Parts: sequence; C-alpha cells; structure tokens
Amino acid sequence: MAAENGTHDQTSGDAGLPSANVSEAGVSAANPVNSEATPAGSDSKDRQSRSDGGRGGDRGGGRGQDRGRNKRKNAGKDNRGGPVNRRERNGEWQERKRRRVNENGTAAAEGEPEHSYMSIPFPEAEIAAEERRPKRKVAVLIGYSGTGYHGLQINHKDKTVEGDIFAALVAAKAISKANADDPRKSSFVRCARTDKGVHAAGNMISLKLIIEDPDVVKKINDALPPQIRVWGIHRTNNAFSCYQACDSRWYEYLMPSYCLLPPHPESFLGKKVLESAKEKGVEEDYAKRLGEVKDYWKEVEENYIKPILDSLEPRIRDAVIKRIHASEKAAAAEEESMAPNAAGDASGEKAEDKPEDTTMMKASDDVAEKTSSATAKATQSTISATAGEDSTVAADLASAPGEPEGTTTTEEGKAGAEPKPKELSPVEAALRQIKTAYVAAKRRYRASPERIAQLQQALDQYVGTRNFHNYTIQKSHDDPSAKRTVKSFVADPQPIQINDTQWLSLKVHGQSFMMHQIRKMVGMAVLATRCGAPLSVVSESYGPARISIPKAPGLGLLLERPVFDNYNRRAVDNLGLEPLDFGNYERQIREFKDHYIYRHIFELEEKENSFHSFFHQIDNFKSDYFLWATAGGIDAAQKRVGMQGVPKELEEELGNEGEDPEEGDG
Repeated sequence: MAAENGTHDQTSGDAGLPSANVSEAGVSAANPVNSEATPAGSDSKDRQSRSDGGRGGDRGGGRGQDRGRNKRKNAGKDNRGGPVNRRERNGEWQERKRRRVNENGTAAAEGEPEHSYMSIPFPEAEIAAEERRPKRKVAVLIGYSGTGYHGLQINHKDKTVEGDIFAALVAAKAISKANADDPRKSSFVRCARTDKGVHAAGNMISLKLIIEDPDVVKKINDALPPQIRVWGIHRTNNAFSCYQACDSRWYEYLMPSYCLLPPHPESFLGKKVLESAKEKGVEEDYAKRLGEVKDYWKEVEENYIKPILDSLEPRIRDAVIKRIHASEKAAAAEEESMAPNAAGDASGEKAEDKPEDTTMMKASDDVAEKTSSATAKATQSTISATAGEDSTVAADLASAPGEPEGTTTTEEGKAGAEPKPKELSPVEAALRQIKTAYVAAKRRYRASPERIAQLQQALDQYVGTRNFHNYTIQKSHDDPSAKRTVKSFVADPQPIQINDTQWLSLKVHGQSFMMHQIRKMVGMAVLATRCGAPLSVVSESYGPARISIPKAPGLGLLLERPVFDNYNRRAVDNLGLEPLDFGNYERQIREFKDHYIYRHIFELEEKENSFHSFFHQIDNFKSDYFLWATAGGIDAAQKRVGMQGVPKELEEELGNEGEDPEEGDG
C-alpha cells in the first residue's frame, strides 16, 4: 500500500489561491509563500489553522477524510508541534531502521552508504550564495516505465523512479540546493507506490516546488531519461497530499491469452487436477468448464511433440521424457549436484556455465532467435482493441523492432557482449527443440469468447469489500487493513493481436491495493480458470485459512491513473483551482504507453517467455501449495501458519514474507 514519505505543508490561506499551473509565468504576489530554504516542519504552527473553515484542510474524501478526522481527535503532538500522524511516524521508524541512524537522527558510521539517491550535496558556499525563491505546493503528474528500477519509492541505495525525479527537480532548480539533501524538506509525498519493474502511465507526487520558470516542466524532462516523463505541474492548496486526497486507482494488467490453457496433463498440477476431478466425481463438470481446450495438449503432443521424440535414440528419448515436465529449479539443482567437480564435467564445461534452460522453463536461445526474427520480419501487426483507445504500437513493432530507446535494460543489454553459446548434449538439444514446439503451440492459441467469459466470472468475485489477507504478505485474517474495496475488474472481450501472440487486457478499479494484491488476484483468477476450479474457491480465499496464491508476473502490470474526484470538486467550487485530470495529457500519455510500456511488455515476453516460465514453474512444483485449484478446493491445499515463510523455490512466485509490505501497490 502506498505510504507517505515526508511531511505535509499545510499553511493557511488555501481559499484565496488562484488557479495556476506552470503554464502561467510567475506566482501571484497575493499568495503567501514559503521560502525554499525553510526546513520541513517549520510551518507546524499553521497546520491547525486552515482556510477550509478550520475543518482540517484537504481531506480529499474517502480514506483521506477519515484519516484527517482521526488526526484532529488525537490529543498527542509530534516533535514538530503538529498532530501525531501514525502512518508518517511508522514510515519514519522504518526509514530510520533501514538507514541505521542514531536516536539523535545522525547517520551511524557502520554500513552508511557512500552514495545516497536521497541526498544531493552542495558546498556550503553555494548554498549560502543561492537566491532564496518562493515555493508552492503542487501536484506533479508523472508517467514511467519501471523497467530497470527498484520500484517507485526513493531510498538511499537503490535506483528508483523517484530518485531520478528528485535529481531532475534539483537540476531544473525546482528544488533549491539547500533542500537537495533530503526530499522530506520539500514535503515529498507519492500517490501510489509501485513495485519493482511495474509501470505507470499516470501517477502523482505532491510537494513544494519553485515554479516561477514557465519552462520548468521542459527543464525537468530534459534532465530525466526518456522512460520517465512529467506530464504537468498544477497548483494545489497548501494542505494537499496526493496520497490522502486520492479516491481510487485504475490499474491495467496485460497477459498472453495462452495463460488460460490448462496445465499439461503430464505436469504435476495437471495430474492432480485430473485425479481430484475423478475422486470427487465431477469429471463431467470439469470437462464442461474446460470446453474447447480440454484436448488441446493431446493434439499438440500428437502433431508436434511425438515426431521429435520418435526421431531420438531410445536412450536419449527416455532421458528427455523424464525431464520434459520437471520443475526447472529442481532440475537445475539436480544438474548442479551431478557435476563431478567444481572445475568441470565430462564434457569439459564448468558447472556454473551449464545451460540453464534444460527443463522447458526459461527462454532458450532458439526461442529468442525465433521470436526476434518473427518480430523483425513482421510486415503487419494488428490490434483489435487496446483498452478502449487507439494504439500505434503494433505498427511500430512491425516497422522498428527492438527495445524502446532510452529504457534501462536496452542500454545494459548493449553494454554487455552476447555470451558464446555452449555446445549442447543430445538430451539438452532435444529438450530445447521440444520447448520451442510447446511455446509455439501456446502462442498459436486464440482464446474463445466463452473462455474469456469464464475468466470474467472469476474476476467478478472480487468486486465489493473483501478480506484480501491471502493476496499480500504479512497480513492476518484479523488485520482490519486487509479489507479492501474493488469497484470493478473487467477483462476486455476483444483480445489484442501482436505478431503471433494474442493478449488480454484486464482493468481493475479499486480504492487502494496492498503489495502484490493485483498480481495475486490475477494469479488466483487465471489459475482457477485454467484448472476448471469451482468459483467458490475465490470466496473461500477470504476466509481465515492461509493459502498460497501465486503472483502473476510483474511484467504485465501498469498503473493507469489515480482518481481525485472529491478533491477536484473542492478545487473548482471552493478553491478556484484547476482539477487534477490526466485526461488533459491523453495524447502524450497514449504515445508514451505505446512506445515505452506496451511495446516493452510485448517484446520482453517474446524474448523471455515470462508467462510461460511462470506457469511452467507453478504447474511442475511438486507440492500441495496450489492444490486449492483442484476439485478438492482449499481443503486439499497446504495451509500456512502465521507468518510462515515459503519455500525458497517459490519466493519469486509467491512473494517473500521478509519483504517490506509497504514497498508497493499491486
């Protein structure tokens, strides 16, 4: 769940603010100003006096309104003289713990990083010589591709989206040198915190900036990499917090339609699904739920896999059959243990240099070459629909294959030389050939309207206020914060066709989301659909039983936009300010999404087969963790007790209980 990381500048005089943004040169002299060199918290005496009738400044409605009311009831005071803010206090404690600082707030010598993304130091002489200019409370509308970043939230040691934005604000002189050593001096607050690798077409930060320069947005963007954009900067009332004022959030999730194919009947989960249906006497219902995909793998085996196996020598064929449906991680461990010594094996390869792809899990060079070639040779790609808006990404992919310019991974990829491929053993070569055939078969799949409707039925189970303790980490069933409200969750009935892969677009609208929640909601709905599980398993997941739900790959998750309906009404009716509306930048946002988000998602999936790898691991991990997707329901699955961790092999799929639950939404 998003959390604040900074203090809120809530000075008086809100009602008299004129409508203004960076397109208007200068700032009205009639408005009270804050000196940019003023440390955060110096205006605490003014926090209790607000022009909003003395009733708490900007509450923004929803959760923000309740939070503002609770803060006014709290008789305690923090060390700045303002009301105690528990969220802020807990956030500061977590930050202190991560930074290992002393009680007096000074940095501890041990483990202190040499470089911090949260501090841009300047010589004292430069700070003293800098002209003091007024700063204003603003909302900064942003978009970004999360590839190559350790999430949105700024921290000391990791490269984050906010870290680059903070540096760009300083470079553009929107933040003074005196305040460049700590974002909290500018009351830095984010609206929705996104996980590592997650993208956002629309997000927001609120803070105090120097906005006298009418070209400030251009100067900020000039200092940013192309995969991060500032759409606009808008004046707000001084009490504004984009986190508290946000009413709800829209997210989109993109995934290949082949995710709806059932587990292979020879995989561990596939066998358990069939055994459970037979044991419970629901084979007919199970077959009906699978519909046209019931015999999909039977046809693939007969037409594409059997000819490969028939061409192999009996000894090689037996070894290949044994390893086809093995979990990659288990097979990799077995392969490592079979290495005769650390120096190498009988083939002369070092153990660590052995090809990782021997179990149909990760993308092979063959598949990468095949898909890259398909992209390069494509002369026409079509998109049936892209979440209700026109898109040019398919045409771009056909005419200009390759990674989007400016993305972090692209630059890193160019910097490293391609490793020389190792000579494969006959078994490994056959496994690669078979994997290529399986992946190609998946990409040929086209979801029927009936299959998409089944997925929609599963997504409908989320609508309303539910207890989502099983859809995040470190939350018990009794934790009130595990209850969240989902307003809608819709699968677009018109799939998107990109080259040889069909994609589905899912859009979810909710008040707020916890860490991994959206990805686990997708994981539950998709796994239930592909396994033909009864929909009751979704409602049962809200109960006290603690089960393991895999989080779908982060590659497909995109924050569309936050919503500020309540604040916007106040801004227009009472404050004389412009509403915060991402629709004003629709064309720029659409172009950005096409080039830096959609295109990247499509290309990376073709190159790395992320969704194939994810479901292959889930289907072939020999454990009862995911047997809730069978006819046995939750009773058939392994229950976890308390904050019990997960097997190391499943940390990537389930989430690690040791993670910070405040790291991101979705």
